[in-house]
Amino acid sequence: MKSGDCLYVWQAEDWPRWRYDLSVLAPPLAEASRAQGLLLGRLADAGVALRDQASLAVLTDDVVKTSEIEGESLDVASVRSSIARRLGVDIGALAPVDRHVEGVVEMVLDATARCREPLTAERLSGWHAALFPTGYGGLTRIRVGSWRDDATGPMQVVSGPLHRRKVHYEAPPADRLEAEMTRFLAWANGDTGEPAAIKAGLAHLWFVTLHPFDDGNGRIARAVGDLFLARADGNPQRFYSLSAQIQRTRKDYYDVLERTQKGTLDVTEWLAWFLASLQHAVDSARLALDGVLFKARFWRRWAGTPMNPRQTKLLNRLLDGFEGWLTSGKWAAIAKCSPDTALRDITELMALGVLRRMPAGGRSTAYELAAIDD
Repeated sequence: MKSGDCLYVWQAEDWPRWRYDLSVLAPPLAEASRAQGLLLGRLADAGVALRDQASLAVLTDDVVKTSEIEGESLDVASVRSSIARRLGVDIGALAPVDRHVEGVVEMVLDATARCREPLTAERLSGWHAALFPTGYGGLTRIRVGSWRDDATGPMQVVSGPLHRRKVHYEAPPADRLEAEMTRFLAWANGDTGEPAAIKAGLAHLWFVTLHPFDDGNGRIARAVGDLFLARADGNPQRFYSLSAQIQRTRKDYYDVLERTQKGTLDVTEWLAWFLASLQHAVDSARLALDGVLFKARFWRRWAGTPMNPRQTKLLNRLLDGFEGWLTSGKWAAIAKCSPDTALRDITELMALGVLRRMPAGGRSTAYELAAIDD
């Protein structure tokens, strides 16, 4: 770039007058809308209990994946237990939950369950405080629940070793944040005329471009986007996870974000990527919902059949998406029983017609769920 040219999008003279080509975005917008309609159609066939189970699965995935994008791993069972308790969904025994898991869950549920309420500075500060209950981001003390002050230098997104850091992005200086956030929140809560899904994509981009906190900006930006998607759906109950889709294409996410933040105020490319990701997220959710509905049908079919706890546990593992082939050896390892007991469990289920032997294809015999009649 030549001297005097803008390096970052917020340095443009007409910032933040976002522009986009609606004729380019119309096809992906229509595809995303079509996918949402198909998903809602499938949900219409499900009862309240099944919708609750589907929403629990999606929210669990959302909480886990939004943290994974930032390189943090949360215990799935703890996340699921925390969400189930808050939603009143019975999942049996609950796993222990730590403060960090509770904080991420609080933010995600507040963003979606209270999607119709205004987005305010106080609400964003509450989300930030929930994410950092100890007041630390890693080993660094941070300003919790307050805009950053840049006391240690400008807010930068960097990568690479200390001696060879690459700066991907530098956010607006802290002394601009009060005015910038006031403008953003006025737009967020106003009737600004954009199609709802496009407003969700702009809100995500605008917030992460301002980067108003010392840490946690990516997770909060995704929660902001989810809030607007929930408003667009007209339903605070979530049945798809955009964070899970972003995690699957994490490199593309960061690449398009960097190009956008170093580009012009024409954000057509970013919005096209966002809408395509939204469509993929909804399509994935529809496949997951098929699994939830099949699981419900399966247990309705075998509701009167006596099974021991090992058999119930392993069948649920198969229904939830077992990786690889189920063999008697894996059964014994997962159920913590002897090989003879595992084989006896499997033989009983085959005799009932619950399991069947898979076609020969390896050194070990493998088993799968038998088909069930509608």
